[in-house]
Amino acid sequence: METMTDLPDDRKPEAVAAVIHHPFNLLETSTADSPVTPDRTGKAAAGRHADAAVKTVPAVAALRVALFAGSLGLCITGLITPPVALALGMILALALDNPWRKLGHRTAMWALKVCVVMLGLTMNLQAVLAAGLHGAVFAAISIAATLLVGRLLGRLLRIDPQTSLLISTGTAICGGSAIAAVASVIDAGESSMTLAMGTVFLLNAVALYLFPLLGHALHLSQTQFGVWAGIAIHDISSVVAAAGGYGPVALTTATAVKLSRALWIVPLSFGVAWLMDRKDRRRAVENPGLADATNTKPRKKHIPWFIGLFLLACVLRSYLPGMAAISPDISRFGDIGLTVTLFLIGAGLSRKTLAAVGIRPMVQGVLLWLFIGTGSLILIKTGWF
Repeated sequence: METMTDLPDDRKPEAVAAVIHHPFNLLETSTADSPVTPDRTGKAAAGRHADAAVKTVPAVAALRVALFAGSLGLCITGLITPPVALALGMILALALDNPWRKLGHRTAMWALKVCVVMLGLTMNLQAVLAAGLHGAVFAAISIAATLLVGRLLGRLLRIDPQTSLLISTGTAICGGSAIAAVASVIDAGESSMTLAMGTVFLLNAVALYLFPLLGHALHLSQTQFGVWAGIAIHDISSVVAAAGGYGPVALTTATAVKLSRALWIVPLSFGVAWLMDRKDRRRAVENPGLADATNTKPRKKHIPWFIGLFLLACVLRSYLPGMAAISPDISRFGDIGLTVTLFLIGAGLSRKTLAAVGIRPMVQGVLLWLFIGTGSLILIKTGWF
């Protein structure tokens, strides 16, 4: 009679138990290497579990795809609001993991720009320019102050300089777009990008729900709320969604203010590139043996061309006959596009991103957010802006 020690490794009870309790491990092995025979009950049980696992995995994958596709279809119908779409995308991504995360991210970035341009087709150029020019001086001062405070907080909290700069940039200007622009200039590492994007994303999601509640509680007018949202909410997607639910005047004001701030990506990118090029040249002079092509190659600058298309759309809306008549239809399609965009942005969240966002980067993000949000609100309420 065979004893336990005489049994092959794959027939020992602990091996069979491991397979039974962790059937997905069988996907990493070939079934040809372990044939099922009637007289080998342990292997027969393992084979049955292997068959079940092989059948379950495609079923789970198909269910996941069906849920994401169905939710996307629900967004297209216009039956749910942008805030609900964002929450739905986040819940599905954290519960099931998004099967199309990379594709969804690229699609969301392009869809957001298209939605902004479509939004321009529903807005009067004079109103947009008035709101943008009114806040130009304050934008310059607040952006500079936010970057300075962010630098001080980064040093105080001992945060990596690249990560600190990206969080400060995203808070000061326009969230993920500003982070991506500056990251390409400073050659930011993947970890710095993940930390900054994760921090800003979470705060941006909170702002979408929190700001309208605070606006009503503080009895802000639509113009006041639009200015505040355009300054203090990070990404334009959440700015448009939050202001759109507050009222049409708030939407026009918030969009104009946020896009006027987004234009500061251009001088900021050129300024950071100039400083980095200067630093590279100084390093090359001090260490000639370390100089290479990357030290002397001019750094990339990011220009948000879609803002120019937005202004062109405003011109068409203001001066092209017949555009006013179809503006409601364009607005409806724009709302659906924004709903889809926010669902894709929410679905881009992952457990890995949440785990990567540490305490110190989040503290910097929250403190900077409180600085720009509270400071701008005080100026708005006291009539300074």
